[in-house]
Order: sequence, then C-alpha cells, then structure tokens
Amino acid sequence: MKNERLHSIRVRAASGDYAVLCRRGLLVQARKHIENLGEFSSVHVLTSPNVWRAVGGKAKRGFRGIRNLRVHQFPDGEAAKTLRTVEALARTLVRAGADRRALLVAVGGGVIGDVAGFVAASYLRGVALVQVPTTIVAQVDSAVGGKTGVNLPEGKNLLGAFYPPRLVLVDPEVLTSLPEREFRGGMAEVIKYGVIADARLFADLEKQMDAILARQAAPLEHVIRRSIEIKADVVSKDEKESGLREILNYGHTFAHALESATSYRKYRHGEAVAWGMMCAALLGHEQLQTPADDVARIIALVRRIGPLPPWPRVPARRLFAAMHADKKAKFGKVRFVLSPKLGQARSFDGVPERKAICVLQFGPHFILRSEPPVNFEKCHA
Repeated sequence: MKNERLHSIRVRAASGDYAVLCRRGLLVQARKHIENLGEFSSVHVLTSPNVWRAVGGKAKRGFRGIRNLRVHQFPDGEAAKTLRTVEALARTLVRAGADRRALLVAVGGGVIGDVAGFVAASYLRGVALVQVPTTIVAQVDSAVGGKTGVNLPEGKNLLGAFYPPRLVLVDPEVLTSLPEREFRGGMAEVIKYGVIADARLFADLEKQMDAILARQAAPLEHVIRRSIEIKADVVSKDEKESGLREILNYGHTFAHALESATSYRKYRHGEAVAWGMMCAALLGHEQLQTPADDVARIIALVRRIGPLPPWPRVPARRLFAAMHADKKAKFGKVRFVLSPKLGQARSFDGVPERKAICVLQFGPHFILRSEPPVNFEKCHA
C-alpha cells in the first residue's frame, strides 16, 4: 500500500547530507535505521515524561537491542527551554559516561528537539544527533533543518546553533496519541507551507481539513510529507538563514512576540503561529496589497483549526517592542515575512511601525468578527 512505502527526503547540509524518513510505524523500526549510521559508544534518548508515557512503549520496541542505551527525561514545556535545562542535561550525560562517540536521540516535540539539538551541538563540542519528532510542529518544521536553541527572558530562540542531525525519523502514527490541542495548533505550521510555497497544498488543506483534524491516515500523511519536502528544499538552499530560509518564519514575528509577552505560558507554539499568520495576512494586505480573497482564505483556514487561546491583554506597543528581540531583526529594524499572494512569501524590513501597531491593536477584533481585511486609513489618521 502507498502509506506503507518508506518516503525518504534528502536534506543538504555543509557538514553532510542527511535523510528524513517518513512512514507510519517507523518508530518501532528505529534500531535498524540508527544502526545504519554506524557504531556508537553509547546511545542516549532525550525525552520528557509526557512523551515517554505516550510513545515510550513503541520507542522501547524500536530501540530494543541497542547496546548501552540510556533514557534521560526532562520537562518539555516552553518554560523549560533554557540554559539551565541544557546544563542539567549535559551534567547528566557526563555522569552517564557519554563520550565523543555517543549518540543523542531526541524523542519528542519542538522543545525536546531544540534543547537536545543544542546539547548535541555543544556537548564535547559536538556529538551525533538523531531526531525522532512526535508532534506535528516537530515533524514538519523544527526537527528538519538543523536549527537548535533555547530562549532568554528577552526573546525566543536567542541562543542556539545550526547543527544538523544525522537522521530524522518521522512516524505519523505517533500523532494518534497527540492531545487535541497540540494536534490542532500544530496544523498552523502545515498551513504555513501552503501560504509561503505551495498554493495547491493550501487548496488541499481547504478540502481535506475536516478529514485531517479527524486524523485520517492518508490525508494527514500526505500533508506531512509535502510540508517536509518544502522545508527540506528551502533549508537545502539556505542552511544558515541568510535569505530564502526566512520565509519559513511567516507569522513567527507576531508569534514570538505573543509568546514572549505572555512568558511562554499562554500559548502552544502552533497556537501563537496561528494568530501570527492571521496578523501577517492582514499586514500583507496593507503593505503589499495582498488580494483580499487570499487574506480571507488564510484567516478562514486558520480559524478552522481553533479554538485558539484569546489575544492577550497586552498593549500593542509592548508587543511591537518585543518584536525587536526577534532573531530576524537587523540594524534595529523589525523584519516581517509577508505573502504577496498564496504560494509566495519574502522578508521585508521597511514596514512602517504604525502599520504593524495597527494590526496588533485592531487586527484580532476583525479576525474574530470574520470581517473583510481592515481598512487602515482611519488608524493612520
């Protein structure tokens, strides 16, 4: 059957190409694919209690027979994505005897992958890494491309490294155990790929969203694979985010400000991205004359994955100030990724402050009332 075929996507990286393997049931076959990478002195699984309760049974079957295997657990909330967590894990690895021939295997969502990746990049100046993403956000986005990092109180992902894994194992079957809120929020990252790179994928999502949200295997696996293909293509062309790769941050300038201003406690990452994409669509209409129909379609599709936590009671100017800590900011200017039309996106650093603040102040009200894109003329007066 088609959904049983191993789907392999190649990602180019300066330190060596690697594969993203995608197939249902792949987790229970993990040992075979890990052993194909070569011999390691020890293997250390980095995961969280929540993830291990959900997929630990399958993971244990998949890792059975691997010599010198240890499992290390740490919290997977965004608030735990700190240097303190990195230090604690590094010291745990030292006590476990991990040397330069050790392999770290990240089993979990975006936080697990980002933290484990940063540990792998910095422990003994770099040890081998395999990513086993277990959420939609991680499978289609954060586990692919080699970006690792942790947060500071001043902003998200401000410390990190580009450190590609040796292998990524994507098993869509593990998503059946994902909590509903995590699943729905994660679909924002899938919608993002349709907006920035593939209008046909966006149309497929419009047609299939009900089936996808019901976790029907075929349509879900299709959009996951297509999203990975887009991500792999972009990061292969721009590994260090010097240009093209910035389009992957569509909606994220807004999202990171929302997360930072609420101390990473109000939103799941995908939920913040969902709000951010709707705001970016409105800003695109104002700045680039993005067609109103495209803006309406983006907002309508994002709203179908809701409900989302409400917009925070944070002044618009405070949210805009938080955007200056975004890692895309250059020379003190906030950069936004905007879409001139569905299937295309690029970065802009010349967006007037007043336009961004208008979106932050009035956009959420228009989004919730499902009105046409806001006319900003009165706001500018």
